[in-house]
Amino acid sequence: MSPAAAPAGHSADGTIRVLIVDDQSMIRAGFAALLDAHEGITVVGTADDGAGITGIVGRVRPDVVLMDIRMPQVNGLDATRAIMAMPGTPPKVIMLTTFDADEYVFSALRAGASGFLLKDSPAEELTHAVRTVAAGDALLSPRITRTLIEDYAARGSAPASPDVTLAGLTERELDVMRHVAAGRSNAEIAAALHLAEQTVKTHVSRVLSKLGLRDRTQMVVCAYETGLVRAGR
Repeated sequence: MSPAAAPAGHSADGTIRVLIVDDQSMIRAGFAALLDAHEGITVVGTADDGAGITGIVGRVRPDVVLMDIRMPQVNGLDATRAIMAMPGTPPKVIMLTTFDADEYVFSALRAGASGFLLKDSPAEELTHAVRTVAAGDALLSPRITRTLIEDYAARGSAPASPDVTLAGLTERELDVMRHVAAGRSNAEIAAALHLAEQTVKTHVSRVLSKLGLRDRTQMVVCAYETGLVRAGR
């Protein structure tokens, strides 16, 4: 793999640059073919393991990385941590898995992944996922979010004190955070709280800023870890 380097972020014509990291050659080839067939998306490289991932990312400068969780040398979790530790603005990472309750998923989200995608998802979900995270949104469907909540609760992890972590948030911001943690979109939150969608966006931005979080995915994780939301609630 030796694609030419390009400036960080989208290319001059707005194309989303994608790197595919998976140890199965058929997955890499299939995903590359599907994505390259869509306008505005281009695959700038592939890799069969997380080893040396920072060097690859530095060379091809993707906007989005499709990252397999389970790989023989360096797994997707460690590779994601390495990417997030790179200087500058790292690319968005979508974890690829064959299980909707993979044991690594929650840890991957905590490590900085923007969401995850089942490998057997329909083709349109793949392109939607790439466009979603490239736009800065989290890729967490309500079904997947519920699974993560239940899985996290089943592990018996003790939440941090909400009074310490969330003390600076208003009641409305806490309401919005609960809805985000349930996997709802800004439009759905606006309808539920009888607010304008732009107002919801403003609240989301304020929560991220006050808590020092990078994106909606980290907000979801924070909501679970602080006990703001719990399984079955």
